[in-house]
Amino acid sequence: MGITVNIGYNLSIMDNMIECSDDLYIRARRLDPQALAELHDQLYPVVYRYVCFRLEDHQIVEDIAAEVFLRLLDALHERPDSIREPKAWLMGTASNLVYEHLRQRYRHPVENLDTHLDLTADHNTEAIVEKKHTDWMVHEAMRELTDDQQQVLALRFSHGMSISETARMVKKSVNAVKVLQYRAMSSLRRILEKKRDL
Repeated sequence: MGITVNIGYNLSIMDNMIECSDDLYIRARRLDPQALAELHDQLYPVVYRYVCFRLEDHQIVEDIAAEVFLRLLDALHERPDSIREPKAWLMGTASNLVYEHLRQRYRHPVENLDTHLDLTADHNTEAIVEKKHTDWMVHEAMRELTDDQQQVLALRFSHGMSISETARMVKKSVNAVKVLQYRAMSSLRRILEKKRDL
């Protein structure tokens, strides 16, 4: 008997179409406040969702997403011509910050109090416990995947990117991304089945 792995999130079709127009980016490179605000409004949800898919703690997710945009501002101040595709640059920066956070967390583990259940707010305790347990199992299983596999799954399922978009983001061929996704899903399924049987 197999286990179904559902790691997708509800995404609107528009998320895949969010691209920074050339005009908007040109104005942002000139540090036009309105253009910077529009760029932030368009791309912050994309960055936030990607980081959220990779990490559990929403406070850390918010901090990292904000740091990504602060680094964008710094880069636009110091070397505005170095960023060709703002969305790709933001996602790459988010990915680097997530890796940095995970390395730090591995070296200095900390218990997050927000992950403990607040059972007083809802009467359906069993459903809450079940969902928290499933979420925890998926996050724990994701940690056992390689960094490349985690990144591919995050981009494909939390951000809804196509295979070719994901390949551009991770700087790999389309076939390599397909293989990474297949192996990641197989590994994730195997890990979750093993955890379920314990």
